[in-house]
Amino acid sequence: MKQRINIKQLEPKAYEALYAMEKYLSTTDLSLQLRELIKIRVSQINKCAYCIEIHTKDARKAGETEQRIYALSAWEESPIFTDEERAVFALIDEVTKISEHGVKDATFQNIQTYFTDNQIAQIIIAINQMNFWNRIAVSTKMFHPVT
Repeated sequence: MKQRINIKQLEPKAYEALYAMEKYLSTTDLSLQLRELIKIRVSQINKCAYCIEIHTKDARKAGETEQRIYALSAWEESPIFTDEERAVFALIDEVTKISEHGVKDATFQNIQTYFTDNQIAQIIIAINQMNFWNRIAVSTKMFHPVT
């Protein structure tokens, strides 16, 4: 496998902006575990192996279990996630696949049950940040090392 181009080397100022957003996200009300689950789920939908590799490792370091990481791809069928997490996962799925049906009112109303408007804004920003990273990695064919 060969990477097409290296955007980080070609456009370092763009990466500075992306890293600044990551720094901001680390200061939000969202737990590290939830932020990592968001990153993994978005990456699963976008089929970004590079990001799945990175963020499953990061999630384990943050205390996430192997069982929950494995079950994330089938979250709707798994009883091991909380209602709050399910609300986030539903929003992730709809925002990431926004061209299919948009974000349904029921999905948005459900997430409002568990999170404040500021937290919802933070979740939407985190979802879209990860979509941005995935689109860089997938379009340039970034790949993780084989271990």
